[in-house]
Amino acid sequence: MPVTLHHIVVDAHDLPGLARFWAEALGWRVLSEREREVVIGPDESAPVGMCFMPVADRKAVKNRLHLDLTTAAEDRDAEIDRLLALGARRVDVGQTGEESWTVLADPEGNEFCVVRPKRTLIG
Repeated sequence: MPVTLHHIVVDAHDLPGLARFWAEALGWRVLSEREREVVIGPDESAPVGMCFMPVADRKAVKNRLHLDLTTAAEDRDAEIDRLLALGARRVDVGQTGEESWTVLADPEGNEFCVVRPKRTLIG
């Protein structure tokens, strides 16, 4: 059997704070909280979750890997506003302004995008 994706691991300065941001953003919950590890996911049986691990230094450069989030096309602007209210912020990573996605960063500066649904890409 091939390997499967288990967790997306995020280095964090404030483990509980960043985990709670992402849990709220994704509609997930905290599944496990220890001093050096916080795990979130939709539930305990979900195939993939996120794990937050401690790091002493702050983020300094653009991520080499980022998450793309999506929602219904008609909800996209409202969802971006909700993420901003949770603590995300808009960031410039060199976009032209013509992109079909919006680049945000979580409270610790990790970039992620809110993209249009795949069904809107056809045609």
